Amino acid sequence: MGVRTEFPFAIREIENTWIPLQDGNRLAARIWLPVEAERQPVPAILEYIPYRKDDATAPKDFGRHPYFAGFGYASIRVDLRGSGDSDGILYDEYLAQEQDDALEVIAWIARQPWCTGTVGMIGKSWGGFNGLQVAARRPPALAAVISLCSTDDRYNNDCHYMGGCLLGSDMLSWASYMLAYNARPPDPRFVGEAWRRMWLERLEQTPPFIEAWLSHQRQDEFWKHGSVSTDYSAIRCPVFAVGGWADPYVNAIPQLLAGLRVPRKGLIGPWSHNYPELGSPGPAIGFLQECLRWWDYWLKGIETGVLQEPMLRAWIQESAEPQGFYSERPGRWVAEPSWPTTNVRDARFFLTPLSLNQMPEPHGQLEIRGEQRTGLEAGVWCPYGGEAELPGDQRAVDGQSLTFTSEPLGTPVDILGFPRVALEVAADRPNALVAVRLCDVAPDGASTLVSWGLLNLTHRDSHESPTPLDPGTRYVVQVRLNAVGHRIRAGHRWRVGVSPTYWPHAWPSPEPVTLSLFTGETSCLDLPVRSSRPEDGALPPFGEAEWSPPLPLEVVRAPSRVRSSQHDQLSGKSELIFRLDSGRERFVGSGLEYEESHTDRHTIVRGDPLSATVECEWDIHIGRGAWQTRIAASSKMTADHDRFLVTCELEAYESGVRVFATTRAFAVPRDHV
Repeated sequence: MGVRTEFPFAIREIENTWIPLQDGNRLAARIWLPVEAERQPVPAILEYIPYRKDDATAPKDFGRHPYFAGFGYASIRVDLRGSGDSDGILYDEYLAQEQDDALEVIAWIARQPWCTGTVGMIGKSWGGFNGLQVAARRPPALAAVISLCSTDDRYNNDCHYMGGCLLGSDMLSWASYMLAYNARPPDPRFVGEAWRRMWLERLEQTPPFIEAWLSHQRQDEFWKHGSVSTDYSAIRCPVFAVGGWADPYVNAIPQLLAGLRVPRKGLIGPWSHNYPELGSPGPAIGFLQECLRWWDYWLKGIETGVLQEPMLRAWIQESAEPQGFYSERPGRWVAEPSWPTTNVRDARFFLTPLSLNQMPEPHGQLEIRGEQRTGLEAGVWCPYGGEAELPGDQRAVDGQSLTFTSEPLGTPVDILGFPRVALEVAADRPNALVAVRLCDVAPDGASTLVSWGLLNLTHRDSHESPTPLDPGTRYVVQVRLNAVGHRIRAGHRWRVGVSPTYWPHAWPSPEPVTLSLFTGETSCLDLPVRSSRPEDGALPPFGEAEWSPPLPLEVVRAPSRVRSSQHDQLSGKSELIFRLDSGRERFVGSGLEYEESHTDRHTIVRGDPLSATVECEWDIHIGRGAWQTRIAASSKMTADHDRFLVTCELEAYESGVRVFATTRAFAVPRDHV
């Protein structure tokens, strides 16, 4: 990745400014803009997130926002209400208040003497979410959006639930992350002596988000709010949707392309939860240049050719040895002029008692008793490009599943889109789930996870109105797997794995389940097979990844990362541990020092679904000279047959003295989960 130091426009930085809101609160903003902007106004680009513009995300902000400013834009980073140095309390994700504030922020930006009155929004994850949500509110000045690693469906495609299953891998982990992050103090350098009062108000009033999330286990109005899939027509401005196959939010891209009726574009690489110029697995691309082409067309009216290009450009990954990390994933770029496309057609394979065939065989019945540790090889739900995050060899979990394997393929096959599996099943309990995996099996037996999906069987007909199973009754259910672009080599085999457990991604059913699967015409796999297009070979290459000069930092302590698992054969206890110490950094310009570390621990015991436990711990230090603060947060989640049980603890220290401590323990009834 190259650092670019020469730009068409000289820029200046406004380190902190206040955006006033109608209710008297202020939001803190950092702005980069051309030095001549007040005499020659420019369009503006807004990123609107809760991750603090002056410490945690500042190093990456400096690689991106000054770059846009150097090409003639005012680029603005705003801390949400209740985060960073902004006033107020952050009560949850994506609330109406957050959107209301965004409308005021955009109107404020459009009124500034350095702005032409035209604004775009860009953001990854939270900022990608609210870019879509704000677009659906249609502020007059908002002309276009770039949304990365985001979702259009907060219930089915976020870190809380999947297919009606509670995501044990990430729901508490993310809630614990926000519990600790929301407890960080404002910086007295900007807010003055009010910092302590603001800090204590946040500590006392900010709730643990996990309680609200657990209290809505169905797809109710809580989740429909902020899900633009409920009404795609509300979005009237152009949308550029971006993500990667290793990112859990990739499903939103084909869904947005199919659902929106505005000019739109999709880009899917091999990447994890990152901007493509930092893409891991590689190859990374010159994504900032692609952003400029989008902004120049929609915000400046410059013809850049973006509307003459294919609607979707995607990286087709090739068969590769299963690894927890790829520096680069082999493959090639392809493109589709529209989505959905007639260039992708379903190829059906039937699940038979011994294999995966293109012709059905006589009906059979297979049974599996769920093994509680099945799924430990699934990898991290939301990878960021680090080591040991991606799924490893699936042979062990294949052995804990019902598996259906095809004959070796005579020719390579490309798939692009959503694989789907229909299953005729019965369970011996009223509450059960099914996990389905699609794997690419090499001639040597190595099994690489291609895609996967979950379904809570009580949600077989509806995520809004689940109903218990009638034990022993046969049901035909549909499981949609995550979107994928993959080329399987000749000589490799497809494999479908089915299991009634998938820990820690799926919180286990309250009782051990024996799942019966009935083979025949009703149990089948539909693969979205793509035909090659001559145009694929003529696609223009992306530019080299670029970056503006980074924020000067001193590394006080180097970061470290450990991901490990262990299984005690005697006790049957399995434990998955992830520890990340981000190290300690000193910001040269401000003198601020920042460090954070956290540990996530997932445990379960053989044969006992009620032993499932998630524990998360966070430790954050922020200080400058005599001003030193520390946050310690921990969360624990378990369940009995009828309830989820959660305890959240939070402590805050100033100069080594504890100034705040609280413990919040609560129980939420299990609602068909």
